Amino acid sequence: MAEKIEPPDSVKNIKKKSFGPVSDLEEHVEPDWWKRIFNSIYIKTDGDVVEDKNITSFEADFFIKSLRLDFSKQDKILDLCCGQGRHSLEFARRDYKNIEGFDRSRYLIKRARETSKKEGLNLKFREGDARKLPYAADTFDVVMILGNSFGYFETINDDIRVLKEVFRVLKPSGKLLVDVADGDFLKKNFQPRSWEWIDEKHFVCRERSLAKDEQRIISREIVSQTEKGVITDQFYSERIYTPESLSEILKKAGFSNIINHGRISTDSIRNQDLGMMERRIVLTAFVKKEWTEVKRKSKEVKNIAVIMGDPKKQDIIKPSYVFDDDDFYTINQLRGALKQVEENGLHFFYFNNHDTLIQDLVKMKDKIYFAFNLCDEGYTNDARKELHVPALLEMLGVFYTGGGPQCLAYCYDKSLTRGVAEEMGIPVPQAIFIKSEDTKFDLPFSFPVIVKPNFGDSSFGITQNSVANNHEEILSAITEIREKFGYEKPILVEEFLTGKDISLGIIGNPPNSYNVLPITEEDYSLVPEGLPRVCGYEAKWLPDSPYWNIKSIQAELPEDVKNFVTDCCVKLFERLECRDYARFDWRLDSKGNPKLLEVNPNPGWCWDGHLAKISNFAGMSYSEMLGAILNAADQRMNSHNGNGNNEVNKI
Repeated sequence: MAEKIEPPDSVKNIKKKSFGPVSDLEEHVEPDWWKRIFNSIYIKTDGDVVEDKNITSFEADFFIKSLRLDFSKQDKILDLCCGQGRHSLEFARRDYKNIEGFDRSRYLIKRARETSKKEGLNLKFREGDARKLPYAADTFDVVMILGNSFGYFETINDDIRVLKEVFRVLKPSGKLLVDVADGDFLKKNFQPRSWEWIDEKHFVCRERSLAKDEQRIISREIVSQTEKGVITDQFYSERIYTPESLSEILKKAGFSNIINHGRISTDSIRNQDLGMMERRIVLTAFVKKEWTEVKRKSKEVKNIAVIMGDPKKQDIIKPSYVFDDDDFYTINQLRGALKQVEENGLHFFYFNNHDTLIQDLVKMKDKIYFAFNLCDEGYTNDARKELHVPALLEMLGVFYTGGGPQCLAYCYDKSLTRGVAEEMGIPVPQAIFIKSEDTKFDLPFSFPVIVKPNFGDSSFGITQNSVANNHEEILSAITEIREKFGYEKPILVEEFLTGKDISLGIIGNPPNSYNVLPITEEDYSLVPEGLPRVCGYEAKWLPDSPYWNIKSIQAELPEDVKNFVTDCCVKLFERLECRDYARFDWRLDSKGNPKLLEVNPNPGWCWDGHLAKISNFAGMSYSEMLGAILNAADQRMNSHNGNGNNEVNKI
């Protein structure tokens, strides 16, 4: 049975008369036509596209690829001009956690809420005008304007107002995706007249023309029912954009790094008159701005000094040796997450100029409650000087999060960490230590092996070529580490374990107050056959690498293996003097026996890093993870000062 079409509220129980022939479609378009047209009739006339789940799924795949949303399911996303929420709902079905839909149509928002409730999805939908959004500045990580839901207003200035509002509510380093009709294509290919049956009793006739300014497509739509006759005769106007003209107004609104991701062609089941949806362009844009200063009520706050790497200095760990857009995006994700923690009586201020770091800390040290040491790049972005930062803080008498100089020195040396583990009876892979001056070596264990720098972190120097199956490949791997990465210090050649690649995180401070996070496993199922299963430099730094598709999943392990790994990690945490948080990397051999690979005090803090993924499996958001680390440090500080009950306010 065909779904009943309800006419708009204003014309219920009234037979709608047609305007008859008109010579100029543009004269009949009302400036606010968009207030009335998006109702149950719209759902029916455009249903071959907007109600087709396969089309929506295809589009979601395209948008995820364009925005690289596969690693940011915790991001706050606004689906602006969301209609009945088809894209919001699709993203929620894919486990994106923080999505909100916004649209002018009360009917479509009501329908979106009903669908969300019916499917048990945790979504918010709000009604309102896109030119004045009801959100605070710096709220969203991503805003999407999809399905040709842009260009409805009378003037181009109103479109720019929408984009300026989007710019305001996006966080620094936030992203906008716009999906609109392809103006060049439509100008040449729009159908002046068409008609089609939309079900057994309803058909629609359409007329179209190009506006006098040639910047809009004017449309007329007459929907008829076989028994009742005309039920609506409506006119509307949509501004058309090319990639160039859309880029121009995006720049006027403040956006930068504008990328054209190509075109989407729609092929519906009816596939008769696809109108504005037939071919569309997809652009993304980037927000470069400072965080909006929040006015605070006068009350006592605790000042937390966040110490980070210096974005103006070279960093040899990074592929381009400099901080790029992804790095600045990561920093802004951190600042956004800490703003949530800041609401609980904390105030964060940031130190990242290493040329003046010492002087800046000296000036501020009496106002600092404690320091959040996130300078894993090391002082002046030299990884071997990571321990210099906590040493400086100790000299100044400033309390800080994470491991101290001795801990960082221990764990930076993989061979030394292996020795400590072996002394404690914790299994490690067999290995040999090759000094820079060594020209010959014996291998007392069998292939395959993995060749890696003895000093370093962030998988520096470890690639697919690091896995060797003969002596010649070992020498080739050593040459690559020496020449490509410029590393001249000792090298470890270690037996390559072929079992599961697992990690365990700890937040807190054993033995009294700590949280062991779920053990995770690297999922190599998307890595092409024939490539070694190793999560190295390529997986962390090179998006075009086949290793970029490695995912972290919760590990399925026998209970005795879980217990053994957990017990060893807690003992290592204490023995190596880790503090507040740490991550431990293990691998199983071919028989399922776990062996320790390395210990990471002050592990990577970024939103998409291993610790954040592990914390997510424990039900912690990114901001909650950061808050837990701060709580652990605060509790340790106050326990040291004889007041173990005074903690940073938990989020």
